[in-house]
Amino acid sequence: MREIRVIGDPVLRTPAEPVTDFDRELRRLIEEMFQAMYAVNGVGLAGPQIGVSRRLFVYDIAGRKGHVINPLLTVDDPEDVLDEEGCLSVPDRRTRQPIYATVARAAGVTVEGLDRLQRPVRVKARGSLARCFQHETEHLDGKLYVDRLPRNEAREIMLKA
Repeated sequence: MREIRVIGDPVLRTPAEPVTDFDRELRRLIEEMFQAMYAVNGVGLAGPQIGVSRRLFVYDIAGRKGHVINPLLTVDDPEDVLDEEGCLSVPDRRTRQPIYATVARAAGVTVEGLDRLQRPVRVKARGSLARCFQHETEHLDGKLYVDRLPRNEAREIMLKA
């Protein structure tokens, strides 16, 4: 089982590299990502979160399950939606549970990329799925949800993590 990397690990702050090899190893990696995500009751997981600096993520949220390789995210509805958000890579060091905060995200997005067989993937999303796509895509850019918070709120989270 792949270990979830936590804040402080440099891989989480490094932009991920595009996936170029669509082989058996990639298919195995996607399955391992789903296993790691389910083991900790997650709803999304990006490559860097398991120490793999590649541009891909998996998700299983709001009745939708899948993976996207080399995603490109576009905002369809920029209206900010405030909601609670946590991250497997930002756990409370005592409880090991994600630390939640209210984060503003775009109301609607479209993610485009490829699947494991190099077939095009295009998913329009709103609600929790849109939030998940934005969160996971930011992981691929070396960003964490705490980067979106006011400085004092981010500092409080960092003291717990």
